[in-house]
Amino acid sequence: MADELTYSEEQNRINTAKLRTLLNDLPKFCSTYFRGIEQNTSARTRIAYAIDLKGFFNYLHDNNPVLKNTDVHDYNISLLDELQATDIEEYIDYLRLYEKDGKSITNYERSIKRKLCSIRSMYKYFHTHQLIDHNPAIQVNIPKIREKAIVRLEVNEVAELLDNVEEGNLATQRQREAAKKLGCRDLALLTLMLGTGIRVSECVGLDINDVDFDNSRIKVVRKGGYEAYVYFGDEVEEQLHNYLEERLHTTALTGHENALFLSSQRKRLCVRSVEKLVKKYANTVTTVKHITPHKLRSTYGTNLYQETKDIYLVADVLGHADVNTTRKHYADLVEENKRSARNAVSLREKRK
Repeated sequence: MADELTYSEEQNRINTAKLRTLLNDLPKFCSTYFRGIEQNTSARTRIAYAIDLKGFFNYLHDNNPVLKNTDVHDYNISLLDELQATDIEEYIDYLRLYEKDGKSITNYERSIKRKLCSIRSMYKYFHTHQLIDHNPAIQVNIPKIREKAIVRLEVNEVAELLDNVEEGNLATQRQREAAKKLGCRDLALLTLMLGTGIRVSECVGLDINDVDFDNSRIKVVRKGGYEAYVYFGDEVEEQLHNYLEERLHTTALTGHENALFLSSQRKRLCVRSVEKLVKKYANTVTTVKHITPHKLRSTYGTNLYQETKDIYLVADVLGHADVNTTRKHYADLVEENKRSARNAVSLREKRK
């Protein structure tokens, strides 16, 4: 009998199959590009690139009379040399508002930036490897994005949320009944996310044997596929212990035996279910803020930085490959920290 795939391995298998399907709708030469970036990107990133490039080439097919009679899959790489920066700019303008299946589709700056970055990445690869002579994509300006303020839960909101989970304080009778059965799991899961800052994908991917109580840590698979240890505190440990006593007496369905967090159907909890769970409990403490699993991560990152004032530690704990990513997200806090330190160094003793 073959060994059971881990959650990460299963997701990679699914994503690989999805990417291969997408490649059938792209020009053949794109396969070279995706093989070339495989070592430095995650499968999910490559899928996002493929979806963006599919939109770009479909636009060219539908709007360029010369290309209309040729199947996208049969486009030659020479097409990339023939395109001008204005062609890409026209596509960017098209993305702002267009019709599809009778519906108006709108893209704002953040979405447009991502799609343009996908095109630029493809062009950069082929130009760097001397497979094309020109790179018009680099001439197209990337839209400026206004950074939004970090949405997070305040300390009192975190405490209230966890109290509501523990006590089953929910809006409807149906939710309260479900909480009686799953409250221990929900409390452990939310305490873990709020107490470690792990990503929702990392959370649902946890197996029972990934929890190491002897060293107060869990083993997660980070973005990019590498394994890392994340340490947890006493509050997290207590709730994990409580939940595991219950979990070890639950018989999971075949293929889900190792999963730490199970659904009511005794299957591994999925990302979408956690998103719904977070929304349900977050609505008990705030209806103004749109709280998602990622906002719980932001809450932890904010609290950790406020306690340690160490942006490098925050970056390491959150699994950011580049500290500048962390610095960008927590820029306001970093600036406030610098401002509060303005009188930390005295030049002369104050005279009485």
